[in-house]
Amino acid sequence: MSDEVIRVLLADDHPVYRDGLAMLLGSIAGIEVAGTAADGGEAVARTAELRPDVVVMDVRMPGLDGIEATRRIVADSPHVGVLVLTMSEEDATLFAAMRAGARGYLLKGANQAEIVRAIVAVAHGEAIFGPAVARRVAEFFAATATATAPAGSVFPQLTPRELEILTLIAAGRSNTQIASALFLSPKTVRNNVSTIFAKLHVAGRAEAIVQAREAGLGGVTPGGAAKSGP
Repeated sequence: MSDEVIRVLLADDHPVYRDGLAMLLGSIAGIEVAGTAADGGEAVARTAELRPDVVVMDVRMPGLDGIEATRRIVADSPHVGVLVLTMSEEDATLFAAMRAGARGYLLKGANQAEIVRAIVAVAHGEAIFGPAVARRVAEFFAATATATAPAGSVFPQLTPRELEILTLIAAGRSNTQIASALFLSPKTVRNNVSTIFAKLHVAGRAEAIVQAREAGLGGVTPGGAAKSGP
């Protein structure tokens, strides 16, 4: 990457938004719009051709979506930073983008200063998220971190994955939310939940939550009030 100019490729299937963003970024000193792409497949091809410093990537595009395009770009060109810029606020999309190798994640409501700041950060190898996104990332890892810390003493009969799922159950997450957060299929989560109930000798979710929270899982101290999740 040049010390002076950050070369950017814009990938978005909405021409009005794509062209408008290209015009906006083209007016910023230190940023050059190297090219644009209308879908994920074109983004992968144009990245290989143009070698930009940063790809600003939408998620929902026809053909190859932005998540798979990100995965391929990072695999083929690890020096290229991918900044996801999308309308999607779903946890599943956020964490899928992170797992694919995106260095940043912004919502399309971000203003010009936020987008430029994110591009510069990603170009320099930093990870950056919009304020609302960063809050959800922090909440997710705060909820799951306790799953590993007490593993040696709390519910030793459970596997690490089962303990992780139990922690999210105790935090009030539904099976659907757990599946999205851990990138598991709903069926896999249901099977794990059934196994957890059997190992804990509980009749259902509410009783499992009581046991988990009394053990300090789910962000509630022992003796705290328990309630069943959605």
